[in-house]
Amino acid sequence: MSDNYQAIYDAVRSRIGHADVGQAVESALREAFGNADHIIRCAAQEFGVAGAEMQRPAVVFRPVLSIDGSQWCALYGDNLQNGVAGFGDTPEAAMRAFDHAWFNDKTPLTARGAQ
Repeated sequence: MSDNYQAIYDAVRSRIGHADVGQAVESALREAFGNADHIIRCAAQEFGVAGAEMQRPAVVFRPVLSIDGSQWCALYGDNLQNGVAGFGDTPEAAMRAFDHAWFNDKTPLTARGAQ
């Protein structure tokens, strides 16, 4: 190295030599990605919620939505006597009522997959 470059090199080296470069890098990474753990936990929670929603009977069996009088009806099957139904003021309420009926009311065994 030439004398000019050697002087610059020595000056920079002396400043870096007394610093903890690993700590500086870790600090910069924490500053840049400090919320990464939180973001990952939030994303995992959202995927869990989405997975649970995808397993709802109203999503899996896709009942037919129609208006019955002044309410929405979510019906799986040919009619109210042989099928499973849920009623509500909104389509969402009817689907939630359908889910409740699927698990709690009379449900044909064939609809649940039993023989």
